[in-house]
Amino acid sequence: MCHVAIDPRPTPTGAKAAAAGPTGSTSSGTKRLPPGPRPVARPEMEQLGFEGMPERLFVATPSKLGAFEDCPRRYRFTYVDRPTPPKGPPWAHNSLGASVHTALRNWYGVAPDRRTTDALPRLLRATWVSEGYRDEEQERAAFRTALAWLEAYVGGLDRAAEPVGVERVVAAKTGMLAFNGRVDRIDRRGDELVIVDYKTGRRDLDADDARGSSALALYAYAAARVFRRRCTRVELHHLPTGTVAAHVHTEAALDRAVSRAEATAGDIRAAEAAISAGVDPDLAFPATPGSLCSWCDFRKACPAGADTPSKEPWAAVAQQLEASDGGLRAPAVNR
Repeated sequence: MCHVAIDPRPTPTGAKAAAAGPTGSTSSGTKRLPPGPRPVARPEMEQLGFEGMPERLFVATPSKLGAFEDCPRRYRFTYVDRPTPPKGPPWAHNSLGASVHTALRNWYGVAPDRRTTDALPRLLRATWVSEGYRDEEQERAAFRTALAWLEAYVGGLDRAAEPVGVERVVAAKTGMLAFNGRVDRIDRRGDELVIVDYKTGRRDLDADDARGSSALALYAYAAARVFRRRCTRVELHHLPTGTVAAHVHTEAALDRAVSRAEATAGDIRAAEAAISAGVDPDLAFPATPGSLCSWCDFRKACPAGADTPSKEPWAAVAQQLEASDGGLRAPAVNR
């Protein structure tokens, strides 16, 4: 699936520190080391080689590139700083999205004659992620809502149609990038491939969202090279509303998407090189304060984001459940 970038898993906290006394020694009298320094930014190691050798490729995924484009500081916290700064609790909306995505993957994993709406409760229950919800009541309501989305969605699909790929990894190399990503679904329509990305967020989507998604464009570029078949159409399937937002790229537009990804990779390398040269990591990877800070895993670790209002882990799901009235439409997708 094409995932958005917040890791829903909680970060474990250490309990051993509580056993140490306040004066720098443990209860057994053993001397305790002083607290460690702040996380160290460690850019990827430079590749040594002979003069004239090509520069190593930058390994990129949509999440990695998107993290830097949204906020360079968040990129640093996720991919550069070691140890990684502590994260906040898991988000319920991520748990909900992951559960729905996995249920759809497994729906395509059974034989076509068993791909019915009757199979969905079992498939969803087997893949359900319980983290982040306010309480059991909210979690049960989220399960019922997710099941209704799935029933409406698969009701509009041809269960006998076999996708080219389900959660399929596609990859491509350019002069600078080694790109790879996992696509929710790749369909074949006539002689061409179509990239399908499931969405479960509250906001409805339109063609501009499909056109502006760098991840979808890069998936299309890579899929065309993996399968040696034209791939220019990308679709966002919004399960809460049953709508499909689509866009057909030109080959030139896909090339521009690759060029933008290479430019982002160049900016990341420049920031890592600046750290290696002694620049303050906060200057090399500046924060981009805004409304997204309230939903960031690293809000408490980032002075620029700590001033933004915090969101409860279940807030987005609560809004979604309030807005959901059961009026779901079957997706208008021809198979």
